[in-house]
Amino acid sequence: MTRKTRTDAEHNRRRILSVARAAFASEGLDLPMREIARRVGLGVATVHRHFPSRADLVTAALTEHVAACRSDMRAALDDPDPWRALSGVVRRFAEHRLRDRGLNEALFGSHPAAAAFAADRREQARALRRLVDRARAAGVVRDDIGVDDVRICLAAIASFRLTRSTVGLHRLVDLLLTGLTADGRLPVDAARSR
Repeated sequence: MTRKTRTDAEHNRRRILSVARAAFASEGLDLPMREIARRVGLGVATVHRHFPSRADLVTAALTEHVAACRSDMRAALDDPDPWRALSGVVRRFAEHRLRDRGLNEALFGSHPAAAAFAADRREQARALRRLVDRARAAGVVRDDIGVDDVRICLAAIASFRLTRSTVGLHRLVDLLLTGLTADGRLPVDAARSR
């Protein structure tokens, strides 16, 4: 295989994965390989050469999505401001709800591909607990707030019926975060950061 052939093959693989991830995010994981190939502008055989089965392509798309979520959580854990860290995770979850609906539904639902990411979900859950504990210790969330309360907030966001307008989801996030705060008010900079 020549260097140019390898470069072209890698470029095609990245394009296939990029198109598939966007399509799966917006339309769900049931999109046929033939449709992915059509959107990429390649033959279905080329797509199958890179991803022998739809399950392989779904797993690759979910792997990229999980890596982005992992990066978001690491950034939150590194943030020295406990409120900004916790509220940022909740806001980014809402943004993923908007952008990556099909991928999120697969990860948190009963899709068979989600099983490969069980360890990642457990690690994310531990990290979320650390963020909640840190926010409670700093006095920026109510004393009676625990990680299960934040999970309820995330479940409300995940189940929110999306429309063309994002205003409703952003308003829901503000209301949920306000309910977590120690004084019942969103910090001014947090409301502006959207």
